[in-house]
Amino acid sequence: MTVALTFHGGAGTVTGSKYLVETADSRILVDCGLFQGLTALRRRNWAPLPPAFAELDAVVITHAHLDHCGYLPVLVRAGWRGPVYATPGTAELVPIVLEDSAHLMTEDAAHANKYGWSKHHPALPLYDAGDAKKAIGLLEKLDFETETEIAAGVTLDFGRAGHILGSSWAHLRSNARDLVFSGDLGRPVHSLLRPPSPRPPCDALVMESTYGARLHHDEGAMDRFGEVIRRTARRGGSVLIPAFAVDRTEVVLAALAKLRSSHAIPDLPVYVDSPMALAALKVYRDALRSKWPEIRPEAAGHDPLTPRSLTELRTVEESMRVNAPRMPSIIISASGMATGGRVLHHLEHMLPDHRHTVLIVGYAAAGTRARQLASGARQIKIHGRYVTVRADIAQLDAFSAHADADELVAWATAGPQPGSTYLVHGEPEAAESVAERLRNEYDWQAVVPREHERVLV
Repeated sequence: MTVALTFHGGAGTVTGSKYLVETADSRILVDCGLFQGLTALRRRNWAPLPPAFAELDAVVITHAHLDHCGYLPVLVRAGWRGPVYATPGTAELVPIVLEDSAHLMTEDAAHANKYGWSKHHPALPLYDAGDAKKAIGLLEKLDFETETEIAAGVTLDFGRAGHILGSSWAHLRSNARDLVFSGDLGRPVHSLLRPPSPRPPCDALVMESTYGARLHHDEGAMDRFGEVIRRTARRGGSVLIPAFAVDRTEVVLAALAKLRSSHAIPDLPVYVDSPMALAALKVYRDALRSKWPEIRPEAAGHDPLTPRSLTELRTVEESMRVNAPRMPSIIISASGMATGGRVLHHLEHMLPDHRHTVLIVGYAAAGTRARQLASGARQIKIHGRYVTVRADIAQLDAFSAHADADELVAWATAGPQPGSTYLVHGEPEAAESVAERLRNEYDWQAVVPREHERVLV
């Protein structure tokens, strides 16, 4: 008996991951992510739900980033009330992410209505805090490497993905077929997390390809990071780092602590300005102290995430005080792609000043302000107004939590060849680059699926 697989997101784009698995008796959605970035993509969040989503038996979440879990409240708002399976770490972080997302959506709608910069009258949030709370209530924890029946005739087990705390690849097994979904794969050199565990044999492999056309350049990355900070401080400026609240903030803090302890950078004030990042930081510190099995042994049992002169900004008033820093400092603020959050207010104030630096330390999807800045834009639009870019813009992809092209191929090919491999969660060039390597170098059947394409496994 065959299994059907439909790509409702993450196909031809690096966002909105949603993969529907249908057997004779069950319907399971693997990941339930928001579309982010380009306006055309974000509009998809408002489209009517596919009819099959009303009949889901379960949802599986590979990790707690918005493009993998942020659509859950939309599903719940439409009336769905089934179980949502996640690892313990993901189940700790998803509430933080969804509550923050609902807050920002509500706040942005109110701001748009007050200042009239939205073409929608009135502007409405995609979902609110009540929807997020209901979605959070559906979470069910499942430990790594614990096979559990989640629907009629279908079992699930999670493997370690090493991307962020709690991140996993998901293995769905039925009497008919085995499917493995990579989620987002981390890097063997992650400073806090152990590398991805090997995948099991499968009939179909659905693998991300975010950095499928690129290699990370780790050599000298810490030196370059230190130099960006030193040269900015010399001209009296501050370094603003838009950082994902989950994992990227922690990795950047660990790097700053190392640079400061080795006297590679001056003892500047370090601010973390994101309620969501501070909540996630608490989860990471608990995981480090409690020696969770995902944590690297050398990082476990102590706190490597607190550089000297660290200040955690919790209130709006505290955040506003660092919009125009009076002395050189380092500000880490969400969101990582500058699509929302407190970092937008810092950008408004700091981009026009040539003394400052904006440092991009992660993947920047097409259509985001971070991509515009990394691509050399001299003005960007924030809250309905254009802001001139005079600040220095720097980029370091060595802090990325995504496997690069070689690491993706190495992880995939370390296991037995699947019947078919589908490259998702990547822009077209990146996805096709990995598919071509697998076809040409390993004689695999490797495909880049289309949005809403349905295939039989």
